[in-house]
Amino acid sequence: MTRRRLALLLCALLAPALAACTGDPAATTAAAWHGGTLTIGTGPTNGVFNQVGGGYADIINRHLAGYEALAPPTNGAGDNLQRLAIDDVQVAFTFADTAADAAAGKGLFAGKPVKFKALARIFNGYTHLVVRADSGIKSIKQLKGRRVATGPQNSGSELVAMRLLAAAGIDVKRDITQVSASLSQMAMSMRAGDLDAMFYAAGLPTVGVQALFAQSPGVFTLLPTEELFQDMGRLHPDVYAPGKIPKAMYGLSADVTVVAVPNLIVVAEDMPDDLAYRLTQLIFDFQPELAAVHPEGDNISRDIAALVSPLDLHPGAKRFYGVS
Repeated sequence: MTRRRLALLLCALLAPALAACTGDPAATTAAAWHGGTLTIGTGPTNGVFNQVGGGYADIINRHLAGYEALAPPTNGAGDNLQRLAIDDVQVAFTFADTAADAAAGKGLFAGKPVKFKALARIFNGYTHLVVRADSGIKSIKQLKGRRVATGPQNSGSELVAMRLLAAAGIDVKRDITQVSASLSQMAMSMRAGDLDAMFYAAGLPTVGVQALFAQSPGVFTLLPTEELFQDMGRLHPDVYAPGKIPKAMYGLSADVTVVAVPNLIVVAEDMPDDLAYRLTQLIFDFQPELAAVHPEGDNISRDIAALVSPLDLHPGAKRFYGVS
């Protein structure tokens, strides 16, 4: 057992006595909840969630007394909420569309709604649809008959990809050869010519996509998905928004307009209010540290952080934002 874990265990054991001496019941809650260990569901190792989630864990470890935070890689948004449901993680990075399905018990979570609350809306995930520049594919509708990777299984990327393909009139089982794979596996297959296209939704830049373009200059490009904005809005109201990937991000010849989805940090519903308050506070008190880990950390805005509809904010987060 490490010294830190031993210290956390001692804090948990001694907290009730400390609270009785100090008259501070929050000391009991904060130290005792979940044995002082918080596991954060992030994403694949070369994705934005994993980078920012790792930075968030470091902030918790340095600035939240009595807690140790872990940030292991996962398959991303959907996988994180499945893990949250079984207490494999207590904090999760996710997409608004995936979270809405989980809360309502739809899609991947059909008949098994997950109980959780939001701490903050953070940055957007941008849909990267990568094809070979010489493939002749100019539109998502031209993916029929092609080998298409839709991201890691049960990921937010997969959900966005499936919905975009459906909006484009493409039947995943009939019209394409669909592949589920991690970001690194997709990039490797694209370079080998084993895939015609790959989807990945994440913040900017996404390291795995950046490496693919940098290692094969001029070989790959991104397809716009703006043609599907209206259909996506009709089929899935109040979830998606237009987003722009600047050409300089991946050395492209022009900016690319794509479907974007808000990203969220959510927590177990039974997390104590004081702990949820502190976890929310840490995001903004130490935001420069998140920005140092990944540029998207700088795009977290307190002005919109509380806008997590159709989800509910955790009471501790509500207290931090001063909303009812």
